[in-house]
Amino acid sequence: MLKVLFWRINFFLKNRKSAKIHRQLGDAVQSVIVETQNGVLAVDPRDLEVGYKLRKHGSYGLDEIERINKMITGESKVLVVGAHVGSLVIPLARQCNKVVGIEANPKNFNLLETNLQLNKTENVVIHNIAASSKEETISFQMNVVNSGGSKRLPKNNEYMYRYDNPEVIEVQAYALDDYLDGEDFDLILIDIEGSEYFAMQGMERIMKNSSALIIEFLPHHLKNVAGVTVEEFLSLIPKNFTKVTIPSKNETHAMDVGAAVLKQMYVKKEGDDGIIFTR
Repeated sequence: MLKVLFWRINFFLKNRKSAKIHRQLGDAVQSVIVETQNGVLAVDPRDLEVGYKLRKHGSYGLDEIERINKMITGESKVLVVGAHVGSLVIPLARQCNKVVGIEANPKNFNLLETNLQLNKTENVVIHNIAASSKEETISFQMNVVNSGGSKRLPKNNEYMYRYDNPEVIEVQAYALDDYLDGEDFDLILIDIEGSEYFAMQGMERIMKNSSALIIEFLPHHLKNVAGVTVEEFLSLIPKNFTKVTIPSKNETHAMDVGAAVLKQMYVKKEGDDGIIFTR
């Protein structure tokens, strides 16, 4: 009960702070430009997660970027499912041959387009669609206080996902094996707030032909958004991946041991921003 109360108070304060910032700047201000270590980026001033870190600290996800850069070369092709506003896409594009970005939220997508232009990034192709198991239209809620938390309508829409009264829209979704027919990638990064399971169902070929898969692992997303178990989630990882690295624990294991660790993490409600599966 105390944990729930803490969530509600914290989210209320964030929501109020976001609204105050927007009022101070004026309703006409849809983005602000910040110079960061990730690049020159237009971000929503109301965003108090990724946007806040970029505005306040001038960087976001540098450890993850460094980790990924060690896994790619100037010839690599990278697929980013959940491109957001480009804070990872743009620095990664500097280190590889091509990046394909998937972003379902149309407001984030508009900022992503702007940021590619601001940074004169020409080796990135972006698509304003959702990744799913098949071609379909899905209900999608667009969060404001944490725009990176926007997601398909959860099966169990807990207060933590809707505290800022997100607008719910319809978004076109595709199986990426069909939508990106014939394209292969050396590395895949998937961070789509609980829709990872559905995306993986629709990209078995792409994953099988890749050398590395990095995917967000959050127990509450598996339970509430996708409604699946860890076993079901892991069943979609291609069999040619033999190792799993858990950055938050600084551990690398064979798949069978790694699977057991992930199951323990699920029970303990421990997550990781990017579990790494490699051959």
